[in-house]
Amino acid sequence: MTTVKEIPAKQVAELRAKTGAGMMDCKKALEEAGGDMAKAVDILRAKGAAKAEKRAGREASEGWIGAYVHHDGSVAVLVELNSETDFVARTDDFKVLAKEIAVHIAATKPLTVRVEDLPAEVVQRERQVYEAQVAEQKKPEAIRGKIVDGMMKKFYEDNVLLEQKFVKDDKRTVGEMVQELSGKTGEKIQVRRFMRFELGGN
Repeated sequence: MTTVKEIPAKQVAELRAKTGAGMMDCKKALEEAGGDMAKAVDILRAKGAAKAEKRAGREASEGWIGAYVHHDGSVAVLVELNSETDFVARTDDFKVLAKEIAVHIAATKPLTVRVEDLPAEVVQRERQVYEAQVAEQKKPEAIRGKIVDGMMKKFYEDNVLLEQKFVKDDKRTVGEMVQELSGKTGEKIQVRRFMRFELGGN
């Protein structure tokens, strides 16, 4: 019979602070992960994502517009973050997330919020470029498709807001940060749109 490793309360509290999940959920995740903090975070994220998916059909029409202007006035960002209720939209956690996403956008220049928002011709052009590169490298025919898929995944991670690693913490994507707050509040939360202005830009 396998015995479950006793998880110290301090570790449970640390995981709760990191993820915003409930104490019992944190304890179970740590037990499941054998005390490995990184694995426990992944377990909770997976569960948080599942909860977020159940909420996907609900309307998120309240929200907050996060704003950021770079100290030298050269870059400014507005981002609309939506929730289901005005109550959640007025919480400090929600406003902080909107601001953090605005700061992130200023630094990383994403093209769109989601992968499906990318114009079809942009996706097609990128894929054709990668296919030509892989053919040029004389990679075996059987694995070329997988290599191109991997290159497309990297393109999305570089250029799509929700797929990007958060600029202040590369262990999380912006999408995961949104899901974490969704799990914590019990509401559907989504980034609706953003605008990034750069001095002298189009």
